[in-house]
Amino acid sequence: MNAHGVHNIVERTRARANRDELAISSYNIHGCVGTDARYDVERVAGVIRELGCDTVGLQEVDGRPDGRPGLQSESMQLEYLANATGMTPIAAATHTGTALHFGKTNALLTLREIRAVRSYDLTFGNREPRSALDVELWAGGQIVRVIVTHLGLRAGERRYQVKKLLTVLRNLPPDQPVIVLGDINEWLPIGRPLRWLHGVLGKPPRRGSFPVWAPLLALDRVWSRPVSAMHAFEVHRTPAARRASDHYPVKAIVSPGARQRPQGSR
Repeated sequence: MNAHGVHNIVERTRARANRDELAISSYNIHGCVGTDARYDVERVAGVIRELGCDTVGLQEVDGRPDGRPGLQSESMQLEYLANATGMTPIAAATHTGTALHFGKTNALLTLREIRAVRSYDLTFGNREPRSALDVELWAGGQIVRVIVTHLGLRAGERRYQVKKLLTVLRNLPPDQPVIVLGDINEWLPIGRPLRWLHGVLGKPPRRGSFPVWAPLLALDRVWSRPVSAMHAFEVHRTPAARRASDHYPVKAIVSPGARQRPQGSR
């Protein structure tokens, strides 16, 4: 795609950010290594532009300073994606507090006004470092908390991590609009981590997003509180997305101004 075409896509997405509703996505980019084992940041940037979302939560963003040399070095990965999409980047801090020299971590790209940023350490024992990125965005005339995470591979690890997330969620004001998204790594729809999150946030739609060659598993999720604020949810299955990562991105339309229905109402 030429520079003019990219500019037009970015401008259309930027116009969406003036709306009250959020167009939001979760995307595990697999360090920008595609299903052909080729490292290509621009290919991932192209998928993000395809999404047309004003806010995109990313998992497995690689920012190690010892990455490949040149324009697409891993140390520049998030910066490259931000420049290629016209969005503001926010990276999760590691448990050591380092914001930029991270390994594979969570990040957020957004066109929204950013009010505050927090990061929580979800690392379990000596397992791979995990975190959650908590960003306050201004949308629909109010603050919306957007939490991006990537949970661990083992069941006990995920239970520990979700319990920590629930502590954060339960300390928020009950009328605070919240969106939680990420690669939850929960294969079973009846798994305890999912049931716990449903109990606090409501049960949202689910669609298979992994692996891209046979997307049977709904690992990539978006929750909104109130649950009635989510008006649409889909998996972004395009040829470009099938090549760029082993996960398809998922996206949702959320209206933060939607009010929770009184309990027992229909």
